[in-house]
Amino acid sequence: MCLGIPGQIVAVGDSVTDNAQVEVCGVRRDVNIALVCEGEPSEMLGKWVLVHVGFAMSIIDEQEARDTLDALLAMESVEEDVSYFLRGNA
Repeated sequence: MCLGIPGQIVAVGDSVTDNAQVEVCGVRRDVNIALVCEGEPSEMLGKWVLVHVGFAMSIIDEQEARDTLDALLAMESVEEDVSYFLRGNA
């Protein structure tokens, strides 16, 4: 199963080629934002993105991100892999 996980960008580097940090359910992950960053990386701070295999694939609005996270959290109790994607090894 392939999942795109919503996360909020909380830190960026000086260049679009530097990894950003995205927070998903309290866990920070390094993510490449080069595919979605059209200006300065600092303009991406606070934006919600859909993350897949370490890449931000698209920018999404906050409501869509929260709705998707709610759905994934509901799935967590029946699908162990979803918990791993949301929370990592925690």
